Amino acid sequence: QVQLVESGGGLVQAGGSLRLSCAASGRTLSSYAMGWFRQAPGKEREFVASINRSGTVTYYTDSVKGRFTISRDNAENTVYLQTNSLKPEDTAVYYCAAIPQSTFISFSEATMRDSTRYDYWGQGTQVTVSS
Repeated sequence: QVQLVESGGGLVQAGGSLRLSCAASGRTLSSYAMGWFRQAPGKEREFVASINRSGTVTYYTDSVKGRFTISRDNAENTVYLQTNSLKPEDTAVYYCAAIPQSTFISFSEATMRDSTRYDYWGQGTQVTVSS
């Protein structure tokens, strides 16, 4: 079992940047595909970005393409979400999540976007973007 802890959230003005981190403990993160999701008040949790276990395949929701970048450092057991050009509509609690992924299995984009496929979740970090 892996435990996930997010950090790096905060209050930022529109146009600013934040780097979110997701640190894992308990198991090596290199055995998991990872995703970032977010949930705004009164809205459902939505997919933001994902990355496969080796870091070679990434997916993004359309609204963050060109602004957000997901990456991972398996040696540090950490996944990152660099958020640039932030907008007020990016305000939400951001969660990282993990899916066990064997070496010979590739997940489709549809799978990576589906929150029900993720086995482990962090507690979330708040991102607030002021206009």
